[in-house]
Amino acid sequence: MNIETIESRTQPTAWRNKLPEQIGYGVLYVMLTVVAVIQVLPLLWLLLFSLKNNEEIFNLAPFALPDKLRWENYEKVWTQGHISAYFFNSVWMTVLSVAVTVLLASLVTFALTRMKWKLQSFVLGLFMLGLMIPVHSTLIPLFSFFTKTHLTNHPLSIILTYISFNLPITIMIMLGFYYTLPREVEEAAVMDGCSVNRIFFNITLPMTASVLSTAVIINMIYNWNEFIFVNTFISSDKFKTLTVGVQNFVGQYTTDWGAIGATLMISILPILLAFILLSNRIVEGIAAGSVKG
Repeated sequence: MNIETIESRTQPTAWRNKLPEQIGYGVLYVMLTVVAVIQVLPLLWLLLFSLKNNEEIFNLAPFALPDKLRWENYEKVWTQGHISAYFFNSVWMTVLSVAVTVLLASLVTFALTRMKWKLQSFVLGLFMLGLMIPVHSTLIPLFSFFTKTHLTNHPLSIILTYISFNLPITIMIMLGFYYTLPREVEEAAVMDGCSVNRIFFNITLPMTASVLSTAVIINMIYNWNEFIFVNTFISSDKFKTLTVGVQNFVGQYTTDWGAIGATLMISILPILLAFILLSNRIVEGIAAGSVKG
């Protein structure tokens, strides 16, 4: 019996052995496709919603195309509805809050994982305790505090609140990743005469790029979509954000639903774009930080 005969007999067996695996992959791809479609449908519905007027929204089927694509809804909210100012406020408050939160969380995590000092476990416990504080229970104490310090109706009240509430979860995300970092690199830097500051900014911080991306996108989503604090502490249109600015199109007797849809679509796009650009980094950061060692 030659080699060709043996190969011809073994090929059907090998194909049959791989058949269950191929079926499993096929089922998995079908399920992922269904999930993807379910995730995209709300965005498609919102886009169609934003291009209709009130009559079309209530009289047409949810996914029916409008008689006319009303792009003027976007022009109206951007110019007449002051959404451009609200959008700018959301951008700079979110960027500043995220930058300070991630930097402070990195410094704290570095001190907790790479240094030995008294009350180290106690300080870590205090930060983790912040995860158990309900947001709504702090509204009255914070409002009273900001009123006494003349920070109500001031963007600093929002930024400080965002930083305080996001620090615990950001530190928790970074802890697992920092434990996996090799100490040999830092020890070699110490032998070369590096200071603690240079070790952190030039060595450790660049090594944590993937987990930083995860922390940034999580903080960004929370800050961008936050409503309660802005609605409670800010009353002037000058410092309102997109989430609160939507209320401008809700009147006592009539509501411009198409304008509301356009505002929501504008508010979604930055987060969607950031998630697409940082998606690979997010997966790497979660995977690397989930296992110690």
